[in-house]
Amino acid sequence: MTPKHFVEQLAEFSAPSVFNPWGERCSVHDRPDAAAKRRNNLTHMLEAVLDAKAETIWIARDLGYRGGRRTGVPLTDEVHLDHAGALMGGVSFERATQGPVVAERTAAVIWRVLTQIDKPVMLWNVFPFHPHEADDPLSNRCHTRSERTATWSLLQSLIQMLRPRQIVAIGRDAQMALGELGIPTSAARHPSYGGQSEFVATMYALYGIEDKPRKDEFVLPLEVSHTTANTFAFA
Repeated sequence: MTPKHFVEQLAEFSAPSVFNPWGERCSVHDRPDAAAKRRNNLTHMLEAVLDAKAETIWIARDLGYRGGRRTGVPLTDEVHLDHAGALMGGVSFERATQGPVVAERTAAVIWRVLTQIDKPVMLWNVFPFHPHEADDPLSNRCHTRSERTATWSLLQSLIQMLRPRQIVAIGRDAQMALGELGIPTSAARHPSYGGQSEFVATMYALYGIEDKPRKDEFVLPLEVSHTTANTFAFA
């Protein structure tokens, strides 16, 4: 399995009330070649992780409409695409959407921690696509067990390709799902809904970072001063 082959398989998936950012185009926000840009972004990320011999995968639940759905890079919003590219060794990630840049609270916390760790980490989701309500493509819902089962082979292929030393489950939902699939993990609280400090403390401990974050340190994205207020939408 190569990164290009993996992304091609990913792009072929289709299911009701599920948006596949690597195979579909959002008629509201996407540029005409959005799916191709997102495929390139993810391919470049996988290649960089392999080149760096990254030993860890962080796995959350599923894509949100403000983050990975738009960028094609899991747990990464448009505000942090440049951060992601720099940490991956100078990869050039491209925006696939038009209009104002949108930020996501979870991505802000994830990338502040990754900046402190300062090494490539593969980011992923148990269900790698964006599940939404049937009548609202720009909403979020939790994926179903059958949807997760239908994509199990993709997660299996990713793990076989990267051969990580450690998998970190971000949030209880991801931890339970990975446990059902028989995948051993370390657990971290999800950074949303008041879990920022606990998430950061867990990750700092895993990576041996001594500096302890303040309780309010991870509330807003670093780039808030460079973006107008109406572009921020938090998960």
